[in-house]
Order: sequence, then structure tokens, then C-alpha cells
Amino acid sequence: MISIVIPVFNEENNIGKLLEHLFDNSSSKNISEILVVDGGSTDGSQQIIKKVISVSSSGVERSQKKGLDCARPDIVLLNSPKGRAKQMNFGAKHATGTILYFLHADSFPPKNFDELIINEVNKGHLAGCFRMQFNSNHWWLRLASWLTKFCWRACRGGDQSQFITKDLFNDIGGFDENYIVYEDNILINELFARKQFVVIQEKIYSSARLYEKHGVWKLQYYFIAIYFKKWFGASAEDIFKYYKKYIA
Repeated sequence: MISIVIPVFNEENNIGKLLEHLFDNSSSKNISEILVVDGGSTDGSQQIIKKVISVSSSGVERSQKKGLDCARPDIVLLNSPKGRAKQMNFGAKHATGTILYFLHADSFPPKNFDELIINEVNKGHLAGCFRMQFNSNHWWLRLASWLTKFCWRACRGGDQSQFITKDLFNDIGGFDENYIVYEDNILINELFARKQFVVIQEKIYSSARLYEKHGVWKLQYYFIAIYFKKWFGASAEDIFKYYKKYIA
């Protein structure tokens, strides 16, 4: 079974929609729980999550009284120190499933994503992601989305989501909490080194909001700069300083 781990920080515009999307596009028999790990949101994120939990619970109770099967996976709201690596590791520690699925709050996986992930694990593919499609018509972002179909290291990123067996995740040691940003890529590097990565050829739809905020070319330049900084040995602190100065 799959434990879905979603790190959030001020995601009131996305988290409610994402939870409903997960309900509608998976089967509760495959999902151990959905762990939403909040890093100290100051907007209405927690209230929205609690409302979804309340509505889901009451809806299931009413259905059970009528003899209907309307099961939904449990949603667990956890509080953690801020930082995606810390939040995702914290969620993983509380996960009961044998497969972990790390998902950003603004990324919406394909229909039957749970079955697609389980099928890959049953084939011996212990980690991987989906193809990605940005919600933008900009030609560069369409091209970047298309390139994610290939199992190339340079085309990977956290927005594509990440599934991994819990045993493999623990063997690697989880996400490196020294990295405030770029933590997804550090884990992916390790998976590629172990030749344990597959790309599922169904699309996850991800927000292009950062590109809209900064401009496509400027943000792409920043991301390429971070990639090469890491390539040439920049520390986690150096990468974070660059990110904080130009992107955050």
C-alpha cells in the first residue's frame, strides 16, 4: 500500500483541490494514508485540511449508516519544522505503507496513479516518477514537459513527484536535511547511481507559478545555475543562499 506524503507551507489555494483530486483518482484500498506535513503555514492551509478531514469523516459515517461503501483514505495532518526535506522525512517516519509517494501541493497526478505506481513496484522498479505537464502554453515549458518522458537525469525534478519503496528510502537515509532546496535532486542522484529509477509514461500536471512570477527565461537561468553550482561542488548552504537571493 501507498503512503502519500505532501509537504505544505501556505498552500491554501492548492491543498484542498489536491486532496479531492487524490480521492477522485485513486482507490482507498491502495492508500494507507495521506500525510499532509505542514511547515508552519500562516494562511488558511491548516483550516482547509481540517475541513476536508471533517467532511470526509462525516461523509463516510453517513454512507456507512446507509450501508454504502464510500471509503476514503485517512488524512493525517502533521506539524514539522519548515523545510521540504525535514517535512518529507517527518511524514515518512509516520507512514505505514510499504511505498512512499512524495507529492508537491501544486502537482496533480494522473487517474489511477496508485495502480500505476504499484504495477511498477511489482515489476521490480523500486523508485521513479511520472512524466510532467506544466499548466502553461509557453513553448519552452511545453518542450521541457515533453522531455520528461525520457529517463534522463537532467530532466528530473520534484514537481514530477517521487515514489520509492520505504525499505529503499530508509536504506538511502531519506532526504538530506542539509539541503533546504534541491533536496529532491539529491535523492534522485542516489537513485540513478543505484540504477533504481523509472519514468511512468502518464502525466502529472504541475503548476508553472514560479515561471509566471519570475519569467520563464530568468527562472530557467537560475535553475541551470543551481544545477551547475552543485555539479562544481557548491555546498547546500551556497545553493540555498543563491536560491534565497534570486528565487525565494
